[in-house]
Amino acid sequence: MIKIVLIGIQGSGKSTQGNLLSEKLGIPYLSSGHILRNMAKEKTRWGRYVKETLNAGILISDGKMTPIMEEYLKKPEYENGWILDGYPRTLKQGKDFKEKIDLVIYIKVSDEKALGRLNLRSEHREDDTTEAIKKRIESFHTLTEPIIDYYRKKGILIEIDGERTIEEIHKNILERLNNG
Repeated sequence: MIKIVLIGIQGSGKSTQGNLLSEKLGIPYLSSGHILRNMAKEKTRWGRYVKETLNAGILISDGKMTPIMEEYLKKPEYENGWILDGYPRTLKQGKDFKEKIDLVIYIKVSDEKALGRLNLRSEHREDDTTEAIKKRIESFHTLTEPIIDYYRKKGILIEIDGERTIEEIHKNILERLNNG
């Protein structure tokens, strides 16, 4: 049983690598963005709030995000481990999150590379406006980078060069997992 968190700027390839790892390790891949986009479809006040927040490129607050994720991970399909993408995203979320994380994989790419990849994406989501993407990249630098140091100090962080091919990145992650 292993619990892995993927961290990286939007466009770093987290979902691609998360799905490949899920297949290889036989544990589910879960994206906080996917959960939130599903919530945004609900015809409720909460659904509208989530939709407007995502479309503006703003993060859902720590106080709301942590209970959502902890509740979601109580589902039976996650009891034997998981690969989590997009959460914890802030230092507060990392400290508040009750689950024991075994490994954090930071897929490192430049802002330029990430933006280039996002522009090439075949399916554009409603919250993929240039303005929203730039806001999310900015919030990655201000809010998410501190959590990278937090996990590094805990000794559970591995950094991966995300500016190579999908296959090279996947191979590198597997090598680091096996030697880790």
